Amino acid sequence: MTESEMSDVRANRLSGADYADNFSDIHPPLTPHEALVEADRCYFCYDAPCMTACPTSIDIPMFIRKIQAANPVGSAKTIFEQNIMGGMCARVCPTETLCEEVCVRETAEGKPVKIGLLQRYATDTFMEREQPHPFSRAAPTGKKIAVIGAGPAGLSCAHRLAIKGHDVTVYEAREKAGGLNEYGIASYKTTNDFAQDEVEFILQIGGITIENGKALGRDITLEQLTADFDAVFLGLGLPGVNALGLEGENAAGVIDAVDFIGVLRQAEDLSQIEIGRRIVVIGGGMTAIDAAMQSKLLGAEEVTVAYRRGQEHMNASLYEQELAQTHGIAIRHWLMPDSLHVSNGAVTAITLERTALDAGGKLVGTGEKVTIEADQVFKAIGQTPDAGPLAGSVELEKGRIRVDDQRRTSHKKIWAGGDCVAGGEDLTVVSVEDGKIAAESIHKALMA
Repeated sequence: MTESEMSDVRANRLSGADYADNFSDIHPPLTPHEALVEADRCYFCYDAPCMTACPTSIDIPMFIRKIQAANPVGSAKTIFEQNIMGGMCARVCPTETLCEEVCVRETAEGKPVKIGLLQRYATDTFMEREQPHPFSRAAPTGKKIAVIGAGPAGLSCAHRLAIKGHDVTVYEAREKAGGLNEYGIASYKTTNDFAQDEVEFILQIGGITIENGKALGRDITLEQLTADFDAVFLGLGLPGVNALGLEGENAAGVIDAVDFIGVLRQAEDLSQIEIGRRIVVIGGGMTAIDAAMQSKLLGAEEVTVAYRRGQEHMNASLYEQELAQTHGIAIRHWLMPDSLHVSNGAVTAITLERTALDAGGKLVGTGEKVTIEADQVFKAIGQTPDAGPLAGSVELEKGRIRVDDQRRTSHKKIWAGGDCVAGGEDLTVVSVEDGKIAAESIHKALMA
């Protein structure tokens, strides 16, 4: 066996100090002085474009003005009124392509107000001071709602319903609540177990019970839930991962990127996570970049992201792409998987075919191929829905749940939101908004 055919996957590639440093907070929070200085840069625009660009419609000028007035607690309350998960969104939302992209200072100077960091400063200050919950429950309505999935959409919906005085039971298949915030976000973006801190903060409203280890289709059914509850909200996410469709895909070292990120997020000792020396990640979204970044931070020497189209087509933001490249990650465009090389049951390389757009704009292979040695190949080419547990209860569109603008499904007692709905976007902030909209619609329907 030649050296290139030997898989080099092992743990303890770095020192303990290196692991701690690599997985520390990638965006250190602003100090109080830095926050005041940054808040002073805001023009507090009338009809602020940043507010329009925010999927949850946070009053951005107002919360920044409160920071400027040395009132970060009041600022946080302004944020939470529209986005109860404002702390997580401040960490993971691509503000560079949302609110900050349309900031007047960005368009005029190329240097926007740091809205995301200011939002984090306010929400962190509120949570660290252990303030009373910013909301209180209305009088009990006697209505019961079931929420499936304790991810951003489900928790947002549950919280808004609890405010209205309803009793909510959240069924979550995993051991912890949080969804992708807990299992699918790069560790260096959400340090110090923040996802669970935020879950506990949300539950302080009262009226919400989470039952972990309860999966739809296995432990509970929609037929049962619609009979026992006044309404049901589905925040199922996307449990499946697209396959490469290549021979050898089940070989050791060919890994779902989402699973890899989840394992890393739950690891108590990062030094025990095995990583290859040479990594290839297939995909062009945030999951691909997160998997590549964390591979590099775990000690991988050569990390390549291969994407079938051009840079302008990648779902990962330009900022995230540049961040990866500054960490020594190669991003290669116009390459699609062709075949896997496997030796002794483990992947050793991947061959990719160069692609191009034909005259009609269709992606085609050119016939030219390139082979990259790899100890591990991560698949990050999109997640897929699982319609099985829905058992024909709601109408679907390309495997996802069809909803109206109020997030109501074809079933009069069922609403849905987040990644599982048709047209859903893979953004925490969008899922939060879906849950909020659905909760308002459910409340209106139940109290009519």
